[in-house]
Amino acid sequence: MKIIEVNNAATRKSFLDLPKKIYKNDPNWVCPLNNDIESVFDPRRNNYHQNGKCIRWILKDKGGKVIGRIAAFINNKKAYLSEQPTGGCGFFECTDNQDAADLLFDTAKAWLAGNGMKAMDGPVNFGENDMWWGLLVEGFAVPYYGMNYHQPYYKRLFERYGFTPLYEQISNAIEIYKPFPERFTKIAEWVVKKQGYHFEHLKKNEFQRFAGDFKEIYNDAWKDFENFAPITDIAIRETFEKIKIIMDERLIWFAYVNGEPAAMVVIVPDTNELISNLNGKLGLWGKLKFLMNKWNYKNKRMRAIIMGTKTKFQKHGLEAAMIIKLKEYVLPLQQYKELELSWVGDFNTKMIALHEATGATFSKKHITYRYIF
Repeated sequence: MKIIEVNNAATRKSFLDLPKKIYKNDPNWVCPLNNDIESVFDPRRNNYHQNGKCIRWILKDKGGKVIGRIAAFINNKKAYLSEQPTGGCGFFECTDNQDAADLLFDTAKAWLAGNGMKAMDGPVNFGENDMWWGLLVEGFAVPYYGMNYHQPYYKRLFERYGFTPLYEQISNAIEIYKPFPERFTKIAEWVVKKQGYHFEHLKKNEFQRFAGDFKEIYNDAWKDFENFAPITDIAIRETFEKIKIIMDERLIWFAYVNGEPAAMVVIVPDTNELISNLNGKLGLWGKLKFLMNKWNYKNKRMRAIIMGTKTKFQKHGLEAAMIIKLKEYVLPLQQYKELELSWVGDFNTKMIALHEATGATFSKKHITYRYIF
């Protein structure tokens, strides 16, 4: 077997094409857009390169056939927040071959160790954790865009190598036309009417204002979690640039208390419903097909990619109120059938409780692993 660094057009193509072979007989898998994968590794489109670096490889067998791939990342803003300097690996794909998997993991480990790291998390992304994060271990159904989908045997490949779970990531789903539990509805309706509280959906022509509110809420809501690093203006712009083509501004809600930004939820229609026949390609013909899909097919699924509430407002019922406001918009459309709340870490007990309060049911489980050198 031979490890080859991805550093030219041919190896990039091999890196992108491998999943199409791994999942060719899996009806649930949807090929992600090549452009979105490539943007992770492009310093011009991913600001994480300003404070870190990444590398990727493909693996060929003795006959020259590509049988695996992996990437490794170092985010200097987060690497030293752990007990030991920790990098990451991701975009792992491999045939059911432990020796091949071990060689891929060894390669990532050697590069990370050579750059001062003493552990690696995986599979993770060189970016925010709302995309391509965690190993799918339960819920092998059609994924939402940006959510990792894997072969069931990947869990065995990771754990036999020596990875151990760092945390579990739970996604739950809400059936849009199913009534919320009575208690949840009463709390939400009471909060919506409370004096000094008001709710707004995103307005594209006021993006800068909402981007500032997003940053203020996000950095307060997540500041007490382990390995937290504040989100930057550039990261916010990149996140919204990625979802712009599919974004519906009335699915993104902000809550304010006496004029102060207090909570937000970012929900997007599921891109996978519109790209399943593109084979990852979004050239001229791909864009035309995408627009035709968007015109002819109405999204049935939505995904909540980010939800957060400032610490001092976390017992005010704002999340419930925003979900009610969302439903007021969605129900008359008679279009959407499902909202996936994805994902919440098993360490985030408050958000888990919110999921339960909505009456949401289990959808998927991913695991983020850690391997200490």
